[in-house]
Amino acid sequence: MSTESDIRTFLASRRAKITPRQAGLPAYGGNRRVPGLRREEVALLAGVSIDYYVRLERGHIAGASEEVLDAVASALQLDDAERAHLNDLARAAAKRPRRTKRARGPLPDSVLRVLESMTGSPAFIRNGRLDILAANPLGRALYAPLYSDDAPRPVNIARYQFLHPGGPDFFPDWDESLNTTVSLLRTEAGRAPHDSDLTNLIGELVTRSDDFRTAWAKHNVRLHLTGRKSFRHPAVGEVTLDFDAMELPAQPGLTLTAYTAAPGTPDHDTLQLLASWAATENAPDPGSPDPAERQTW
Repeated sequence: MSTESDIRTFLASRRAKITPRQAGLPAYGGNRRVPGLRREEVALLAGVSIDYYVRLERGHIAGASEEVLDAVASALQLDDAERAHLNDLARAAAKRPRRTKRARGPLPDSVLRVLESMTGSPAFIRNGRLDILAANPLGRALYAPLYSDDAPRPVNIARYQFLHPGGPDFFPDWDESLNTTVSLLRTEAGRAPHDSDLTNLIGELVTRSDDFRTAWAKHNVRLHLTGRKSFRHPAVGEVTLDFDAMELPAQPGLTLTAYTAAPGTPDHDTLQLLASWAATENAPDPGSPDPAERQTW
C-alpha cells in the first residue's frame, strides 16, 4: 500500500462527493467536468492557495499542519472517521506513527476472565485486522461457521466473508456488511500502514475477491462502535442483534464486541435458542485459547 497513492485517492474521492451547493458555493455554469468540487473550490473553502492544495491532493501532505488538515477536513465535510483517517495518513506520510503502543502477545488472563463472565451475550475480542482472538462460548456459537477444523487460527471475519462460499449466506445484509468490513480494514490501514499481516490480508482479498476489490477502491472509512448486525445461522436461522464495541484501553488496538437483543423480541428468543444449541454442541470454550490461538499479533 502506497501512502501517497492512498492520500491522493482519498482526498479526490471525498472531493467528488461534495457538490458546490452542499458546500455553499454558487455552481457557475452547467457543464462541470467533475462530479463534485474542483480543487480550486476546496482551496477556497480551506483558506489555502490552489497550488498548496494541489500538492496535498498529490500526496505531499507530510508537512501539513494540524490547522491545515482540519481546514481541509471541514471543506470536504469529513465525518469523524474520515478526519481521523486523514490525520493517520498524514502521520504515515511524515513517518510519525501513533505514539500509543499497540498490543502484542497473548491476551491477559484477566481479560479472558471478563470475556468468560459474559454468559448471556455473544462476545469476542478482535484486532484491527478483524482476527477473532478470543470469544466466549456464546460468541463462538454465533460465529460457528468460521470455526471449521481447517480454518487458520486466529479466524478472520473478512477472510471468511469474502473468500468462503458460505460468507454471503452467513451475512444476509450483504452490501451493508461488505462495506462495513472493508471500511474497517481501510481505517486500520491508515492507523497501521506498516502492519505486514494487514498488508498481506488486504493483498489476498484484493487478488481473490471482486467484491472486496471494488469496495476497497472507494476508500471509505468508518467508526464502528454501535449498531445492528444480521446473521443467518445454520442452526437457529436469521437473527438481528444490537452490538456495542469497546476498545480495551490497556490493550491498544484490541476491541471487545458484545451482541444483545431486547427482551421479549423474536431475536431475543433466537439468542436463547442459540445458547441452548451451544450447550448441546458442548463446543470448547475459546475464552481459553489453545496454543495456536495465543500467538503474537
